[in-house]
Amino acid sequence: MKPTDIIFHRASHVLEVAFENGERYQLPCEYLRVESPSAEVQGHGPGQRVLVPGKKHVNINAIEPVGNYAVQLHFDDGHNTGIFSWTLLRELGQTFDTRWEAYQTALTERGLSREP
Repeated sequence: MKPTDIIFHRASHVLEVAFENGERYQLPCEYLRVESPSAEVQGHGPGQRVLVPGKKHVNINAIEPVGNYAVQLHFDDGHNTGIFSWTLLRELGQTFDTRWEAYQTALTERGLSREP
């Protein structure tokens, strides 16, 4: 499903994505950064996912279209290798609460912080 609207709210560090079926998600830049589909975050195979701490204040510098199926987000910490497909953006919106809680729990368990 293709987005009908993508709005970047720079001041609040939020990417708003709306879809044809009426779904609308407010995705924090920090969340998008730590859930990046890049190999740097996801690893190169099962079980290689990397926990990314210290991104509480990360923002997006640029949003670049990738064909008709995705966007590449350029974060202000230099990360820009993840391609966020429409399917992934929708999934990240639908599963935000669960993923965000799991991320914060993982940080706490490892003695890490969202702060830089």
